[in-house]
Amino acid sequence: MFFLVYASSADELFSQAELLELLAKARENNTRLGVSGMLLYKDGNFMQVLEGEEQTVRALYTKISHDLRHRGLLTLLQGEQAERQFPDWSMGFHNLDGEEALAIPGYSDFLNTSLMDKTFFANPTRCQKLLAVFKRSM
Repeated sequence: MFFLVYASSADELFSQAELLELLAKARENNTRLGVSGMLLYKDGNFMQVLEGEEQTVRALYTKISHDLRHRGLLTLLQGEQAERQFPDWSMGFHNLDGEEALAIPGYSDFLNTSLMDKTFFANPTRCQKLLAVFKRSM
């Protein structure tokens, strides 16, 4: 199973309604493509993991890279894994800007780190840990 994790910055802050619309479209497309994953949003930044057949994930990533609603797309981590980390999710989602993030079991200042912070680029496995925290709490 191929996976790819990336981060990007929104050109403009997304409203809750815009995030929900984005999520609905992602879920529809990902179900059709056989792609699973998770999307995180914080302070106008996105982090997303996509998993599925390599050719399909790479094609979707190319499509995402042309979306004018964000910029600064950076691949953090990619490779093969034995199985899906998000098998039942056409696209899990969590908005880290909300107060509800504070109530997540195991919350730490790590969750306050900007998704574009050098911490994630220096140690890309941190993004997998962040995504796993939300998988367990949802």
